[in-house]
Amino acid sequence: MNAQGGPTPSSQPQGRWSKVEKVTSICLLVVLASFIGTRLAFATVWQLPTLDLILSIVALLLVLASFWFGRHSRRWRLWTVALASATQIVPMVCREPVLLFPLLAAAIPVAIVVGCLIALSKKDAPVRPAQGS
Repeated sequence: MNAQGGPTPSSQPQGRWSKVEKVTSICLLVVLASFIGTRLAFATVWQLPTLDLILSIVALLLVLASFWFGRHSRRWRLWTVALASATQIVPMVCREPVLLFPLLAAAIPVAIVVGCLIALSKKDAPVRPAQGS
């Protein structure tokens, strides 16, 4: 709290950034859960390789568990997103290496978004001009 009774400028952006990160990672977990769930649903119609089936089931359980265990842990949420994504991408790229090209192209906007989020996280609080000037 500052002298006027409001939050200090340094504490306010950190709280906002934390909220943005939490909402973003939860949205990513929801998207991953729906993607993996859809993939497993299609496995009842088309045969899915055994390794993919096992990895998808483990990834779905991990994503669902992260809604409980990752409520207060940023590290848990981010590792879950990374691991669940890798379990879906790596087997496909190993079987069909040509899929690496669209993935690399998709990495460009992802890198831009990550760079913007990092820049926003390091942004200083707005500087106010001195009173009376």
